[in-house]
Amino acid sequence: MNYSSAFIPTLREVPADAVIASHRLMFRAGLLRKLANGLFAYLPLGLRSFRKVEQIIREEMNAAGALEIKPTVVVPGELWKESGRWDAMGESLLRVKNRLDNDFVVSPTAEEAFTSIVRDELSSYRQLPLTLYQINTKFRDEIRPRYGVMRGREFVMKDAYSWHTDDKSLDETYQAMGRAYRRIFKRCGLSVIPVKADSGAMGGSGSEEFMVESEVGDNTLILCKKCDYAANVEKAGCKPDFTTAAAANTPPFEKIDTPNVKTIDELCAFLKTESSQFIKTLIYRALNVELDLSAAPGCSKLERKKPAPDAPLVYPEAFFSVAIRGDLDVNEVKLAAALKASEVALASDNDVIRLTNAPVGFAGPVGLTSLPLVIDHTVTGMNDAVTGALEKDLHYRHVAYGRDFTGWMIEDVRTVKAGDLCPLCGGELYTKMGNELGHIFKLGYKYTRSMNVSYLDENGKAQTPIMGCYGIGVDRTLASVIEEHHDEAGIIWPTSIAPYHVIIIPIKYDGAVKAAADKLAAELTEAGLEVLLDDRNERPGVKFNDADLTGIPWRVVIGDKGLANPTPQVEIKRRSEKENRMVELDKAAAELAQKIREEEEIIKALK
Repeated sequence: MNYSSAFIPTLREVPADAVIASHRLMFRAGLLRKLANGLFAYLPLGLRSFRKVEQIIREEMNAAGALEIKPTVVVPGELWKESGRWDAMGESLLRVKNRLDNDFVVSPTAEEAFTSIVRDELSSYRQLPLTLYQINTKFRDEIRPRYGVMRGREFVMKDAYSWHTDDKSLDETYQAMGRAYRRIFKRCGLSVIPVKADSGAMGGSGSEEFMVESEVGDNTLILCKKCDYAANVEKAGCKPDFTTAAAANTPPFEKIDTPNVKTIDELCAFLKTESSQFIKTLIYRALNVELDLSAAPGCSKLERKKPAPDAPLVYPEAFFSVAIRGDLDVNEVKLAAALKASEVALASDNDVIRLTNAPVGFAGPVGLTSLPLVIDHTVTGMNDAVTGALEKDLHYRHVAYGRDFTGWMIEDVRTVKAGDLCPLCGGELYTKMGNELGHIFKLGYKYTRSMNVSYLDENGKAQTPIMGCYGIGVDRTLASVIEEHHDEAGIIWPTSIAPYHVIIIPIKYDGAVKAAADKLAAELTEAGLEVLLDDRNERPGVKFNDADLTGIPWRVVIGDKGLANPTPQVEIKRRSEKENRMVELDKAAAELAQKIREEEEIIKALK
């Protein structure tokens, strides 16, 4: 490809809204342009690299036994109503109507579409296990799209879904996908951190995220300094830093006046003690709770419903009190998982007053019988604590767990923080910010039950298949490569996904220099390499700057001086290195082809 025939509109100025390196460089290097907030168009140079990421993903998915299909992007709304996510997805779901007033969804994810396809075709256990995937466009109406394609509204994902007869089969595919993901990211030149994660709205049990470190990451990662423990903060656990309470030597609890004192900080100052001596009690509203609450305090009159045929009964709304040590925060993702709820959030002030008969800030576990009480593990180690007394300007002190109150449920609902101890080895935990590139789930029966998928087993009995889900953000992967591989001058592409392997820069594209450049370009192309020949009538400095900005791995400079040697020579430089060297013109193509092929083989051999 001659540069003069290409469409590579490089920019010298940084876009005003570009905060991170990938956003800045993708615009400056002419990889993409913005159509609207969160909507981006790939230009030819960017699309070449984008397609190479897709191809790596496709090769590894095929090697793992997955079969590619291509569902539609616009999906019937009825499928989303079947799964129960028509309402649960909220405003991020783009709903549209056709001229017949039928509901449709512009897919933000594809569980419903894939499950519908399999439901119509699955009949026998002999068809399982089955893994299907797509590489397709998605849309999520993000409130605040930012960081270029790292968080856009329209994006491309690889979605894979698997169906199985049992947990063992699901785990085999889950592990195979995890290995495939590691190969994909290594082949793209990325250093990823696999972490334990929460399945969230996707449902299911097992879950692993593949993260890249980022200063502007959306996720907080918890890692151990001594071992390989790594988890998203939403899922992370830690070694207990408490012992079981022993109340024998604790005086009976008593009320104390605490006028105008509501918060933990105010209590610390008022009582001259530490926040770890307090039991913080919060009231939460939970939606679509699957637990049986019939025997839970205050829940006997709650109505249960079936959101879909063959789906478990749920309580559309329920309230809970949560007690945790005063120096810690409730992890709402862990809480939602413990309650088997689709969503949890702090109750409104009016609900708190209605449910506790006390002003906001004075809730406590002693005597609170109107709500199920969820107790964090840390509270079970407290035997001389301060709590709210369910009355204005009053607190209890000398409160002991087990003697003065117990809970309806004891769970780990604390948010782990830096300095806590590793649950595996006891080492100190620390945090990093990261962005998610891929996520694998064991979905369980969430979609196959709600959408009535079945097959006949060996005995001719109808069974429901168990399901897995495996996603990779293609745009995010591409942007993350740039985040990891760049310098002040521009992008430094790994050869595996570079838009071109080699850029040839004639100092002046005429005469002997032109002939040598054309000859070398033809030889490299014949060797199977992708070549960009900068035939523009520009100053050498402009060409060098654009070559560095666009990040093509190998640069060959051809000038009259090098060609004037008894044996004509050209200058070769690798983008990732500072030094260049002179190579005989007649040997340049063979040497470059060998180096690039060797690098590709090394990358493909990565496990």
